Amino acid sequence: MRTINEHIKTNQFKPVYLICGEETYLCKQAKDKLKNALSSPDDTMNYSYYEGKKINLSEVADLAMTLPFFQEKRLLILEESGLFKNSPDDMVALISNLPNTTCMVFVESEVDKRSRLYKAVQKYGYVANLNTPDEKTLMVWISSILKQEKKQIKESVLRYFLERTGTDMEHVKQELDKLCAYTLDREEITIEDVQAITTQITTSKIFDMLEAIVKGNQQVAIDYYYDLLALKEPPMRILSLLVRQFNLILQITQMDNRSIPRSEIAKQVSIPSFVVGKYLEQGRRYNRQSLEEILLKCADMEETVKTGRMTDVIAVELLIIAFSNQR
Repeated sequence: MRTINEHIKTNQFKPVYLICGEETYLCKQAKDKLKNALSSPDDTMNYSYYEGKKINLSEVADLAMTLPFFQEKRLLILEESGLFKNSPDDMVALISNLPNTTCMVFVESEVDKRSRLYKAVQKYGYVANLNTPDEKTLMVWISSILKQEKKQIKESVLRYFLERTGTDMEHVKQELDKLCAYTLDREEITIEDVQAITTQITTSKIFDMLEAIVKGNQQVAIDYYYDLLALKEPPMRILSLLVRQFNLILQITQMDNRSIPRSEIAKQVSIPSFVVGKYLEQGRRYNRQSLEEILLKCADMEETVKTGRMTDVIAVELLIIAFSNQR
């Protein structure tokens, strides 16, 4: 994003951009910034937008080679085109011969970095791979938003907020807006505010259920399970998320035993670094053999459900009961 901001600031644009990555909030922000910098809202002559996999490439090529009408640049935005999987020859050729009066912007959720089109954009333009920022950057971003709203939040409360909301920036921003509206007459956001107003993501509820299982709080774990069912979460999805959590405990404890730094562990398993400590705390209640046995039981129970020998709701509940007693 910093590079795109610099291009906008200096008015030195590349002929083609590819915006991709897992963080949709940043991708949309980058697209909007380029659009606002290269096209005025009322300019329909020099701006064209295409979406989906049935784009008329001949039309795109014709427009790309046409001089802008009383403007410095012609802007073409292509979103979710799927072109970075099959790399059509004519599009690769177009990218390599774009006039300096045209700017093309691709916005894609999935790309093949080995494709010829991807390599062409790398050569002639700029690829912005926008993924979820690290914990420190995310917390600075949240703090800056709250500062603009003249709000304050303690670090411990902010960490709790992220545990509930996850790190998807679009969801985080929505929850921040709700918090600011809820605390309109107060400056400080408290943990009670977070509990009262934020929407807890499924993975966060799964983590709470896992915490209850690990501590042997069987009834609490079952209550969380039925809360998830009330939210229309399929039992087998709950099971798959539970398997993921136990897998993470196993992986993280093994890496910690090899003295791998927590920041590196977080990077390798794709979780925020402040969550690593919680998994390590849970991992202290198990040895490797018991974790492997739990994962095998999950696999066996999944087969039991798929063969029709037990309903999915009962099967997952039995696992939760069994795991709550296995400490």
